[in-house]
Amino acid sequence: MKYRSISEAAAAFHIPESTLRYYEKQGLLPLMERDEAGRRLFSDNQMALLGTVIRLKNTHMPISSIKRYIDWILEGESTLEKRLEMMNKHKQTVLDEIALMTESLAGIDVKITNYTKRIQERRSEDKLMREEEQ
Repeated sequence: MKYRSISEAAAAFHIPESTLRYYEKQGLLPLMERDEAGRRLFSDNQMALLGTVIRLKNTHMPISSIKRYIDWILEGESTLEKRLEMMNKHKQTVLDEIALMTESLAGIDVKITNYTKRIQERRSEDKLMREEEQ
């Protein structure tokens, strides 16, 4: 089995090593293996779990909820329904946030269009005034 160091794992996900240490301390990376010197070793399974943790965190799931999810994974097959329900609820939360962001972005685009138009009009007026002065 291939193992990665903490620096390799951090680089793979473009996050600081301190974040990985924090996640482990919070119980989000359980059963972490270590080498004889005590350095963390990230197996393929740990990397897959880390990817899930990062995706959940990136979609604004609270650490406490991610921890609950990880605990359910450790409990095994008896928690599949709970995990599925959690993922379905989180998916809807993410979709709602995307819709809100899309709506907000449209409002920002309106402002950009208005400001661009006003700046172009002002420049055109300034150019006309300079031409009239000559």
